[in-house]
Amino acid sequence: MYYQNKKMRHELKYYITYYEFELLRQRLRMTVQRDKHSINDDGYHIRSLYFDNVTDLALHEKNWGVFRRDKYRIRIYNECDRVIKLERKSKYNDFISKDSVTLTRCEYETMMDGDYDFLQKKDSPVARAFYLKSTLGKMEPKVIVDYIREAYAYQYGDVRITFDKRLKAGVNTFDIFDPNVVTVNAIRQPQMVLEIKYNSYLPTHIRNILQLSSHSRSAISKYVICREESIRHFSS
Repeated sequence: MYYQNKKMRHELKYYITYYEFELLRQRLRMTVQRDKHSINDDGYHIRSLYFDNVTDLALHEKNWGVFRRDKYRIRIYNECDRVIKLERKSKYNDFISKDSVTLTRCEYETMMDGDYDFLQKKDSPVARAFYLKSTLGKMEPKVIVDYIREAYAYQYGDVRITFDKRLKAGVNTFDIFDPNVVTVNAIRQPQMVLEIKYNSYLPTHIRNILQLSSHSRSAISKYVICREESIRHFSS
């Protein structure tokens, strides 16, 4: 599916328990491949810095269920600066798309100093859109989102299945490279988030492995969960 010249993907999200996770991962490992980015049996680490405007528009639009909305974040993997991405995740009802541009460590540090001017010169719609949002919409850092992702991929239908574990919110800094970042649990343990992304169809045998009919689909946003947890942390 395409919307405004963007290729859209289905995205399904579910809360699952650790017991359900163990059963599902055993079945998946007999059928699909582990994600190539996995560094060990647990998967890999993701840390993102999310941005929102001064009125927390992205937070409220998610809670209001607005049909068309965007979120911006800077993301790194395994606490390393080898890959730094500025990303825009767009939601169109039940479909998603994601655009990104690579940043250098120096560019990241420049942004953390509040200087976004260089983004105007990048050959990237995401960079230019972020610049406008940050200057005209007063967008600013809001919360660090931290978790471990165990991922699996199936080529037909471009299916990607992920288990996001140990979701935490940063509460003392916005610097994703800060070695002293303090995080707090943002989701009731031992729950985790199962996400399934695919293009036009989800193969029947994958659907059967995941037993989706036995789970209740949820409108889960890791940004919203961690942002609200950080708000509770500072108000308690």
